[in-house]
Amino acid sequence: MSDSRVLRAVSKTKSTDTYHSEIKTELFRKSIHVLVAFVPALATINIEITQLALALAVVLYSTSELMRLNGRQVLLISGITAAASRERDKGHMVLGPVTLAVGAMLALMLYPLKAAEIAIYALAFGDSAASIVGTLFGKIVIPGFGKKTLEGTLACFAAVFIVTFSITQNISAAFIIASAAALIELIPIKDLDNLLIPVGTGLVAVLIL
Repeated sequence: MSDSRVLRAVSKTKSTDTYHSEIKTELFRKSIHVLVAFVPALATINIEITQLALALAVVLYSTSELMRLNGRQVLLISGITAAASRERDKGHMVLGPVTLAVGAMLALMLYPLKAAEIAIYALAFGDSAASIVGTLFGKIVIPGFGKKTLEGTLACFAAVFIVTFSITQNISAAFIIASAAALIELIPIKDLDNLLIPVGTGLVAVLIL
């Protein structure tokens, strides 16, 4: 085998390994991401305690991240954070969990419980579906929206439509809210979509319900 063919084979192997690593990281991240779906159930029991728990989680996580970046590992939390870090997060604070918790807090603070529930489920399931489907099956990249794909956007729409309809039993409302969530998710703002998705989706839910 010629040197050029060997180099191509090595490059292809590295590319495949990188792809598989990215998939594992994304699946792990989103398995954590969907845990925010428990927030509405907790809020129906006691919304103040739920908000306090989210705020304490932000403080605890932020503290552990600062310690990790300074070479001091926090049992369990630092390991989970490292495993969930994307390539762009290396050497930086991983903001995803912070914006995730704050996004849920904003939904609970700004909207009635039903709208907040829809907003948080859009964050938990819509965003996760878009990321996983886009990573695994995304082929059609939507121009002007970074690496966002049509497949991921449709997955977001479907997930939000299902959860919204299950809550409202209103097809028209579910369609509009799911469309809004999918369009918001398209905006390429990295981890800040954890704020924009619940706030934007919740606003649309309030306006039409």
